Amino acid sequence: MALELPRNALKRALKEGRSQIGLWCGISDPCVAELLAASGFDVLVFDTEHAANDTRSVLALLQAVSSYAVHPAVRLVSGSTAVIKQYLDLGVQTIIVPMIETEAQAADVVAATRYPPRGTRGVATATTRAARFTRIPRYLERADAEISVWVQVESVRGLGNLQTIAQVEGVDGVFFGPADLAASMGLAGQLDNHPLVHEALLRGIDTVRAAGKGAGTLTLDRARGRIYLERGATFMAMGVDMTLLARAASDLAAAFGGDGDTAGDAAHDAPRAPSGAPSRP
Repeated sequence: MALELPRNALKRALKEGRSQIGLWCGISDPCVAELLAASGFDVLVFDTEHAANDTRSVLALLQAVSSYAVHPAVRLVSGSTAVIKQYLDLGVQTIIVPMIETEAQAADVVAATRYPPRGTRGVATATTRAARFTRIPRYLERADAEISVWVQVESVRGLGNLQTIAQVEGVDGVFFGPADLAASMGLAGQLDNHPLVHEALLRGIDTVRAAGKGAGTLTLDRARGRIYLERGATFMAMGVDMTLLARAASDLAAAFGGDGDTAGDAAHDAPRAPSGAPSRP
């Protein structure tokens, strides 16, 4: 039985000029992913760099959200050709690749998402969920059109090369990593709540949008998120699942006499969990 090639909802939305709101996800449980899939976010970003995820757990997460309208993206642990191949073969259509600092690195990432002769992606269909195990006709010819490549710029060096990185053909967008960027600027732990980091992100968004590419970042501050969207950001991650759960649990415990300290400082510094779907500016 022939199956349809899934369409990349994020890629299409950005082409149509519609900003996308996402949630960063570090919890590796498919039940949590399914619960979040119906919360109203456009995108769920499953993290494999700093969360306890690998190909097996991401496969389960993808399967858990597959019947929902939300688009799954994956932040990879690295930009190696082997890592990119594995997650594309699972059926991931949007990847975010960390620690990109040069035009050459960005070009290598793009090449790893394209089949030869256009790139270096390893060829397989019988064993890959992406091709639905050969049930998607002409998958090898059509796959590129539905893959969205986001490179993560998160260092002073990367910012210095931002214009050339953004102009690499095949890069759909640049996602700014505020935590590593702040550390690179000598402001570790201050994320986008430090004026210098905040201004660097705003300038970065301007540069990327001038190149005609998508721009995004992660913030725990709703007011700043709206500022980035107004500045031209097209893909905003507005929170982290672990932080939302920790804050809600601490608030509930505190309401009944708990001291609320068990969730850690990060939970207390984070915004309250939204009561429903995230609002647009």
